[in-house]
Amino acid sequence: MRTPRKLRALERQMDNATSYAEWREAAIEHDELTGQRRWREVDQSRQYDYGQIRLRLDRLRSLRARHDNQGLLFTLNEGIHGNMGGMGRSSLYHTAKFGTKHLIEQYIDEIDDSLRYIAELKSEDISPQEKLDFFYRANICFGRSALMLSGGGVLGFYHLGVVKTLMEQGLLPRVISGSSAGSLVAGVVGTHDDLELRHFFEPGNVHFEAEREANVLSRMFFGRNPQIDVSDLENIISRLIPEMTFQEAYEKTGRQISITVAPAETHQRSRLLNAITSPNVFVRSAVMASCAVPGVFPPVMLMAKNVHGEPQPYLPTRKWVDGSIADDLPAKRLSRLYSTNHYIVSMVNPIATPFLRGNRKRSGVSAALGVLGVGIGREVLNFYRGVAQRKGDNWPRFNLLMNGIHSLLDQEYSGDINIMPSFRWYNPAKILSHLSEQELIALMEGGAHSCYPNVEAIRICTKISRTMEEILHRFEYGDLRPKESEYHKPRASRRRPPPTGKDRKSLTQRAASDDAVTRSGTRTKARRKTPAAKKRPGAGKSDDSSGGDESQAA
Repeated sequence: MRTPRKLRALERQMDNATSYAEWREAAIEHDELTGQRRWREVDQSRQYDYGQIRLRLDRLRSLRARHDNQGLLFTLNEGIHGNMGGMGRSSLYHTAKFGTKHLIEQYIDEIDDSLRYIAELKSEDISPQEKLDFFYRANICFGRSALMLSGGGVLGFYHLGVVKTLMEQGLLPRVISGSSAGSLVAGVVGTHDDLELRHFFEPGNVHFEAEREANVLSRMFFGRNPQIDVSDLENIISRLIPEMTFQEAYEKTGRQISITVAPAETHQRSRLLNAITSPNVFVRSAVMASCAVPGVFPPVMLMAKNVHGEPQPYLPTRKWVDGSIADDLPAKRLSRLYSTNHYIVSMVNPIATPFLRGNRKRSGVSAALGVLGVGIGREVLNFYRGVAQRKGDNWPRFNLLMNGIHSLLDQEYSGDINIMPSFRWYNPAKILSHLSEQELIALMEGGAHSCYPNVEAIRICTKISRTMEEILHRFEYGDLRPKESEYHKPRASRRRPPPTGKDRKSLTQRAASDDAVTRSGTRTKARRKTPAAKKRPGAGKSDDSSGGDESQAA
């Protein structure tokens, strides 16, 4: 009887944890009592091909120990991807409270060590060109991770807790998308560097911001004017997000943020705004458009910076509204633009959360019924949407309504790792309602707490991609950068992010340092080639005689 009581106490401790370290300690002890620690230590499982993983692990260890560098490179080339032998299966990371099979963790650690070993290898067995060819190609094959922040009105404060936890653990992806409320958080993260974000997440500052937001929301929804003043929303966005374009934000932080906006008119498609598709658009403008809930806020015209640095309308004949209506989680577009294939989703959209199970286990029958129900619903909706479109201008409002409903339902609302709040149902009418300072802070703390059970899964699943990003950055701008004469950029390098302002500064400093070393070496060689003449008795009385003696000695 002592064990169930102890388990309940540990579960309460995890539920009330105020930091990831506190949650982690309780989770490890919980696994010890339930026997899940033993499950982690045993290789065998039907959920993945443990034989293949063990064979490759032993082979990699052997090759590295024997310094068979070419053999190691060949073996790495055979399979660097996140689902080798099914090891990327989500259930493997949620059977135990903390971590997954030790075999999977050891295999990923060995891949990580082997990549660093190859990158830093001083031997001439592998040339700089071979290294670059391998790492650029492997980076594309393995892919990158992206964080997608859903819409959800005032529930967007939940995303701040998720971002805070990932940042504290060094796991915040560089690729981040946001729609509606998520766009505001993406805009904040994308326009502030790490030092500024750490200050932003300080408890005192968070309380101050929450108090200001609560006061603004109170004025917006409970003031004397029954109509919502859009200027209040503009003030929130302008206070939290500095006036800079997507390109300028990327130059500053290196984060590749994308914001979804939906068209206010029919026959138009949603857009994903970022430093690639719309580098000169102001981030504030994109966030304002993505937060423009139809029927609540008016559609927004995007603004961009022209060649003279002046703001001007971007697509002046078009206006845009809430991005979550059309593409809450733009996974396909992110994949095309940034080579992402692993998605971490922070989901608070009240339309989707009741029907999602997060990372919990789901029976095959319930999963099949869910897919069938969604499929039937979409087909019925397509039928009515077709009727509305045939009527054309006769039913304009109904047509617009059906398009909106179809866009909402015809979306995928989950990713590889789903971070979801403890509540499943939330009154949609309260999404734009007043929340107190305490409620806003509770939402942020809830986001952080919901992230704790997923931290280790994110750490394991993204470790190889983070290592390859680091290595390639060192090759491009850091200590591993080879001489220009030793390599040429592979074709695969075209998918790499462009250099930021910090990267270009690093390149300039490195070039200046190399030039200084080269000049110093040239002077040293010159001094060695012309040694000082030895003085002999009767010599050196004049420059001519000295020069003659030196030439004869030479």
